[in-house]
Amino acid sequence: MLGGSGGGIDGAHLLTPMAYLMQAGKIVQNSQIVPMSILVRLNTNGQAISLSNALKPAGAKLDATPLKAVFAGKQDNKVAMTFRGGTHDLWLRYWLAAGGIDPDHDVQTIVVPPPQMVANMKVGTMDAFCVGEPWNDQLVHQSLGYTACVTGEIWKDHPEKSLAMRSDWVARNPKACEAITAAVIEAQIWADSLANKDEVATLLGKRAWFNVPPADILPRSKGDIDYGDGRKVTASPLRMKFWADHASYPFQSHDLWFLTEDIRWGVLAPDTDTKALIAAVNRQDIWRSAAALAGVTPADTPAGTSRGVETFFDGKRFDPANPAAYLAAQTIKKLSA
Repeated sequence: MLGGSGGGIDGAHLLTPMAYLMQAGKIVQNSQIVPMSILVRLNTNGQAISLSNALKPAGAKLDATPLKAVFAGKQDNKVAMTFRGGTHDLWLRYWLAAGGIDPDHDVQTIVVPPPQMVANMKVGTMDAFCVGEPWNDQLVHQSLGYTACVTGEIWKDHPEKSLAMRSDWVARNPKACEAITAAVIEAQIWADSLANKDEVATLLGKRAWFNVPPADILPRSKGDIDYGDGRKVTASPLRMKFWADHASYPFQSHDLWFLTEDIRWGVLAPDTDTKALIAAVNRQDIWRSAAALAGVTPADTPAGTSRGVETFFDGKRFDPANPAAYLAAQTIKKLSA
């Protein structure tokens, strides 16, 4: 990994697990360990699982069970996500497995960049995908498929993207690091206001960013969801959040869930020292000092590093104090690295 001094970059908006996979040397050339620091969670919610029109008659929604027979009756079932071991991979796998579909045997998971999801669905490259917005809404607007579920239905207010920096850069630039984090927090507070959603959609729709009509961005950013199969919801509490309900704070318990799921699916070894990884990567201490710099009051700052026990749509519970019990409760898993 080059870093800024080598012509690369020192930080990025990324899928939260990627920072840990770099720290563990899993997704870098020659298994080189690249120490990383997560400074701030960028959002919660805001992703979705979308299916092709061909699968619409099966009626799969939050419950993926109707697809089990469909996939068993056809070959070359392909479902797309954005990065192995990343957030979209984990939402897709959780949803499939909860419906009795083994993501490693019953379907083929493929990697497709977000802006190419809709185009690939249009030409029939895949049957389903999991990605963030606006690509799910764009699929519906183009009448190419429908949204089975938004990921907040799988796990309400789940963590998603993070801002992560190379740890060597953080160590060399502590004040700049704090200032960058404070600026992100200020932007999150602004972007989370419903009064600013139209401006956000206009900005993101520009060619330099998503290069899509703001109409593909705005509705779901406000929580107005047209699933494309007759279901419509307005002002959903499961919209993407940047600040509300502690969306910005990098809970260590959430990072533990990501690591536990990557162990479940064989991305990380079962004996991975998750406690040591989180202690090295999660810099909630920087978030707290940056939040104070941004004028955040103690009332808007979480008291601890855990959000507590989390409950998923299928009734499974993740207790950060006992991740082994959560893994044991999963009937479909890989558990090898």
